[in-house]
Amino acid sequence: MAKKRPQTKAKRPQLTEGEIPVVGAREPCPCGSGRRYKACHGRAAAHAVTELVHRPFEGLPGECDWIALRELVPAATAELKLKDGLPEGVPSVTLATVLPMAWPALRRDDGSVLLGLQNDTSSGDISRDLADTLQRALSADPGTPVKARRAPADGPRLQDLLDLNAPFEPVVHSGFEFWVPDPENATPDVTASLERANAAAIPTVRLSGVDAAYWCETPEKNHLRWVMPHPEEQLLDALARLHAAGRSSLGEGTRLVGSFRAHGLTVPVWDLPSGTGADDVEKPAAEFAERLAEALATDARLSADERRARGGLTNRQITLS
Repeated sequence: MAKKRPQTKAKRPQLTEGEIPVVGAREPCPCGSGRRYKACHGRAAAHAVTELVHRPFEGLPGECDWIALRELVPAATAELKLKDGLPEGVPSVTLATVLPMAWPALRRDDGSVLLGLQNDTSSGDISRDLADTLQRALSADPGTPVKARRAPADGPRLQDLLDLNAPFEPVVHSGFEFWVPDPENATPDVTASLERANAAAIPTVRLSGVDAAYWCETPEKNHLRWVMPHPEEQLLDALARLHAAGRSSLGEGTRLVGSFRAHGLTVPVWDLPSGTGADDVEKPAAEFAERLAEALATDARLSADERRARGGLTNRQITLS
């Protein structure tokens, strides 16, 4: 009787690291190891999902404005320049605070791309998630939105795709009409979404005399929220010096009420009287910037009054992200 040959399973071709796609956690790993994805190459992806990048926009021109558009500004756009230029058939790429139905991105009928900034992201690195969405939008069919997905852990970040020498120049809008270049042909869903968004938008203005400072109007009082690039501890010391000396306001009836953290930077907030408009704080903000620069250059130990002022500012600080 002839002996049976031992049966062996045909080996799957091994993929290189750069070719391994993202799949479900319980699915076989595409690398051919025979293990589940979560126990193989999915480990790195899972780690990337939970690892928080504290300053996701660091290295991008206008980092402070990126944060403002992500967290503070209802309706704004900014043209983006790509490092390798625009692909054929894509006349422009525009960053938008938010898009209809909270789409991550939209490829318009004319081929142009809108990239939404104020969306939930699936990992701890907003920059990587946005870069993945942008890449998919560039190759999407014209006239289609781009759906959310988990970005590959080793995918590029915005810092890899954008022209880092191009200025970042936000344009703040009073509403979301930039969504629909041709309102008469908008779908009912988009029209309804536009109406809801416009009704909820808080009037906001970007100051022209200083960087990344945004005035906004609310029913009870107005505010100035100013994203600053300085290291947090140094900035809080400087604000405390000015606060203790009675030099932290932006004019009569205004008050520095605290700050919050957002994406690794600090955002001081002032309360303004309801009648104080954006134009009214242009000059006071520029003068405050000069006082702040002097305080930042001081390395003396804080006095008792300054320490108390710092403690008050710190106690009123919250973290957004």
